[in-house]
Amino acid sequence: MELLLDPNVWIAFAMLTALEIVLGVDNIIFISILVGRLPVHLRDQARRLGLGFAMLSRLALLFSLSWVMGLKDDLFQVLGQGISGRDLVLLFGGLFLLYKASHEIFVEVEAREEDGPPATDAATMKAAGSRMFWAIIGQIAVIDIVFSLDSVITAVGMVDQIGVMVAAVVASVGIMLVAAKPIGEFVDRHPSVKVLALAFLVMVGMALTAEAFEMHVPKGYIYAAMAFSLAVEALNLRARAKRLAHAAAAGQENRATSS
Repeated sequence: MELLLDPNVWIAFAMLTALEIVLGVDNIIFISILVGRLPVHLRDQARRLGLGFAMLSRLALLFSLSWVMGLKDDLFQVLGQGISGRDLVLLFGGLFLLYKASHEIFVEVEAREEDGPPATDAATMKAAGSRMFWAIIGQIAVIDIVFSLDSVITAVGMVDQIGVMVAAVVASVGIMLVAAKPIGEFVDRHPSVKVLALAFLVMVGMALTAEAFEMHVPKGYIYAAMAFSLAVEALNLRARAKRLAHAAAAGQENRATSS
């Protein structure tokens, strides 16, 4: 009860929740893009499973803090550079994110039809949808672990009460769960925003890979660049909408004149 009445605890909870949400932006984007490849009726379920696994992985790491902190210890050296368990997780996670984001950009820009013609048999379509669903859940689970490790290490550096950390993780994932669907639908409606989001994931993958070799790239730089790019794209979307509205109005006027 004393813990709940302590204002410092509530300040720490608010700050950590906000930080977890910021650190979870790249996770939401990754999930939204992958889920967008699924049939519409499976997307909500995939989002819930993806973010649910993100919360479970964060909580599991929080309850094994001694093991997580041990990941910072060097396992071996390469050319005089110490390599720890955390470095390996960040390296493989960063490389996976680079590959996946680059592949999705290629599919979006150059090879939308690379999967061939759609199956017409209902059973075949159902089986293919099920395989794709679990393949995407598996990919989300892999990247969730990478993002969770970064998130938990940051949380440990800010707060020393495990209860506050758990509450902040649950609250942040709950907020992300609410935000994931509108973000995913917005990205699906605007292909240029999707490519921009994928480029953002490429930047995050490069940052994770650099972090594995002790070359720290402040995430503030990445988020600032992304915010600027999104602001420019928002202006482009507004200008495009105005052009379409003017074209539609001109078309209506022409049809009225000709009639």
